[in-house]
Amino acid sequence: MSKRLIGVGLIGVGRHGMRYARHLLHDAPTASLKAVCRRHPEQGLDLPGAEAVSVYGEVRTLIDDPSVEAIIAVTPPVFSRDICRLAVQARKPVLIEKPLAASADDARAMVASARDARVPIMTAQTLRFDATIQAVRTRREVIGRSERLHLTSHIETKATAPNHAEGYGKRGALIEIGIHMLDAVRFLTGDEVREVRCTMNQLPPAAPETIVSAQLVTQGGTVCSLDIARLPGERVGLVEWIGSQGRLQADWPRRRLRWTSGTGEIREEKECPPSQTVLATLTAFLRAIEDGTPMPITGEDGCRAVEIAEACYRSAQTGGASVIVAREG
Repeated sequence: MSKRLIGVGLIGVGRHGMRYARHLLHDAPTASLKAVCRRHPEQGLDLPGAEAVSVYGEVRTLIDDPSVEAIIAVTPPVFSRDICRLAVQARKPVLIEKPLAASADDARAMVASARDARVPIMTAQTLRFDATIQAVRTRREVIGRSERLHLTSHIETKATAPNHAEGYGKRGALIEIGIHMLDAVRFLTGDEVREVRCTMNQLPPAAPETIVSAQLVTQGGTVCSLDIARLPGERVGLVEWIGSQGRLQADWPRRRLRWTSGTGEIREEKECPPSQTVLATLTAFLRAIEDGTPMPITGEDGCRAVEIAEACYRSAQTGGASVIVAREG
């Protein structure tokens, strides 16, 4: 007897959304892609195996489709609050690509509505599923007491539409790519961020930032330095985590990991396996629905990252002054 598949509706089939579409069609044995929503539905969905997929031009129509049991939103974050509201009203679990929202107010409202209705919501902080990042996290005990964490994320400059920043609330690199680093601080240390100091080369809403330097301090006292930028050239992703008994270093684009003891001895060097982070995120979302278990990356997790980003923007507006991170209640 064949197993019942979870009917999925995908909102947004741009470059990143297409990754989800391909995985749903070919790599997700527990799901069936029933419908997609795109700005120009007349374009259809030109993918092998998508012949039976409905194509809608309105979010509400997709969510109301009775064959759709779960929602995936891969859209600019300014649309996330409305998508979440409709999914919650329909009582359908929803996976929302990072960042959860473009502002902390929107993120809090989304989490509160989902919690009150007991509708599962997951944030697609896909970097958590990177094998190199996971290897760092599983080794955190070897460095002893966490003291300093340095994170670098440089993404290549790319051409965007003239209204691209509008989709991010007129914000830039921090909320687009740095949100991974803000979440990584919590994911790696298991600690909450208490305060931030941040500077940017440009201040939204006048212009979206492309270079960000931030210092975060966790409640447990780990000092975290973040270097986030869109720059010409190749992608850079580095971790250096220093503790009382050693140091962990990682380069996640190149999948390299090194553990050095407190005496300076290299205890481990390895190459980590490649990762399909979007597929892993999607699989985890579907498994939680199937098993009735909590989402592995909750709406609250996504909200925390946006709250840290909000504090960073406030700090940058004041020239880098210390700002306490306001948390969702």
